[in-house]
Parts: sequence; C-alpha cells; structure tokens
Amino acid sequence: MIDVLIAFLVVSVIINLIMFIPAFIFKTDKLTDISYGLSFLILSMIAIKLNNITTGKMILFFMILVWSTRISIYLFARILATKKDKRFDGIRENFLKFLSFWLLQGVSVWIILISSLIYINTDFYNLGILSLLGFLIWLAGISIEAIADYQQAMFFKNPKNKGSFISKGIWKYSRHPNYFGEMLCWIGIYVYVLDALSFVNALIAIISPLYIIFILVFVTGLPKVEKSANERFAKNKEYQKYKKTTSILILWPPKK
Repeated sequence: MIDVLIAFLVVSVIINLIMFIPAFIFKTDKLTDISYGLSFLILSMIAIKLNNITTGKMILFFMILVWSTRISIYLFARILATKKDKRFDGIRENFLKFLSFWLLQGVSVWIILISSLIYINTDFYNLGILSLLGFLIWLAGISIEAIADYQQAMFFKNPKNKGSFISKGIWKYSRHPNYFGEMLCWIGIYVYVLDALSFVNALIAIISPLYIIFILVFVTGLPKVEKSANERFAKNKEYQKYKKTTSILILWPPKK
C-alpha cells in the first residue's frame, strides 16, 4: 500500500507542476484557484480506473466528484469576479515562491485523499453502518459549505454591504460555517471508508481529516481570516458583539 500511496504522491505533484507552468507564465490566478478541486478529481479518477469497481467505491467517487466540482465552480466564479487573488500578491511574480505553493498544494491534495486512496485500493465490497454514517456526515458538510458560500457570495454582491460583514443566514450560528462544512466533508469520508480498513490503514488514513482540520484551524483558515476581520472591524461595535456571541466554527445558537 505504501508504494501505491507514494506513486499517487508523485502523480499529484506532477499534476500541479503542469498547471503551475501556464499559471506562472501568464501570471494568472484563474488556474491557481480551480486547480485545487481539479487535482482531487483527477487523482480519484485515476485511482478508480486502476482498480476493481464496486458500489462503495463509486459512491465514494461520487462524493469526491460533487465536492470537487462545487468548489472548483465556486472558486472559478469568485476569481472571475475579483480578477485576482490577493493571497498571491508578491508571490505569483516570484518563481520559487509560486512554485513552492504549487508543490505544497500537490502534497496537501495527496494527504487529504489518503483515506480515499487506501479505500479504493482495497477489495472490500460490503457497505455497513459506518458507510451510511460517513455519507450522512459528508452530506451535512457539503450542504453547510455550499449554503455558506452561496449566502456569502450573495451578501457581498450587494453594493449596500460593501465594507460590512455577514452575520445573517447560516452565518448567524458560526463565524466560519464554510470551514466547518469543509471539515465535516473529510471527516465523513474518513468514517465512510473505515469499515474497509485494517487497524494499521485506519491509523494511516486518519491523517486525511486531521490534516485539513489542522490547516483550517491553525494555518490558512481561521487565523488569517480572523486576523483580517479583527483589523478591519476593530472599532466596529456590531462586529465585536457578533464575535463575542457567535461560535467561531461549529454551528451553534448565538449567546444572549
């Protein structure tokens, strides 16, 4: 199994290097933002193509397909509207820095997909209670994430909300429901594949949900967005109240 996973790591890096070339040449963020979801889809398609097809594997592929298609369309629509991604200012012009981002993305996609890749490379045929539970967790996650992104997009599309922050809809119950939904998606996928994994493979596969949780909670997700909001709305009393009464991540009724 280790040799199979290493082979997919190489493929993931190659996919991202291929997309890096035109992104760097044309200094565009369009490929940068849609490549993330596409990388998951391509790797999953390769894995399915190379293994025996079962109902369980096709359901898992469907889950990844829906997730990757949704996030790719969302990010592409967003970059078409904003024209560029501010995260890459000062990076897209620097060969080594921009290359480092693409290499890290290739590795990250692979890590998050490890649980799925292990499952697809097994000969397990039965679907059990954990499969159903995992699917339901994933369904909740993709729904929360899609609703959060849609509400946020509609909110900022309204000129009247320029310079403001969203605290309506699902955002009333969490300051970052999109990240919460994202985490649930990959936790759900991990639970979905558990029945088919040996104890050792289950321990290896748990890196997938733990990695995305770590990244969103401690690296590129909450810390950066919270810091930006704190700076922008430092003197905004409504935001300070929203921050004190609203859960930072998990959907929860606001404090009174």
